[in-house]
Amino acid sequence: MTNVVERPWGWFEPLGSGEGYLVKRLCIRAGQRISLQRHHHRSEHWVVVGGHGTLLCDNESHEARAGCTLLIPCGALHRASAGDQDLLIVEVQRGARLSEDDIERIADDYQRVAEGTSGEVLG
Repeated sequence: MTNVVERPWGWFEPLGSGEGYLVKRLCIRAGQRISLQRHHHRSEHWVVVGGHGTLLCDNESHEARAGCTLLIPCGALHRASAGDQDLLIVEVQRGARLSEDDIERIADDYQRVAEGTSGEVLG
């Protein structure tokens, strides 16, 4: 049984993990978005599996629709935003450190940015 983790923007659930990787399913609720963030110890690969919205990576905006993918290099600023329906993403994290403390929030709609701190996964 998977553990769904609720967030202000929606939810995520871990799907599997192994040496150097972690796979999750994310649901960003309609009209919501995750923090503008970066990771220092991992890269991510997003595959949109449902809904639509916008994916941002290092100031490049990409339309998010089922079937599109986005590679997010380690250190790249990124964010996902849902349009008028929920956005479903399968995320593959790769790196030596895949813990929840490897996040630097630059901007957040839910007042979770604090200088010098880190927060939840894709928070």
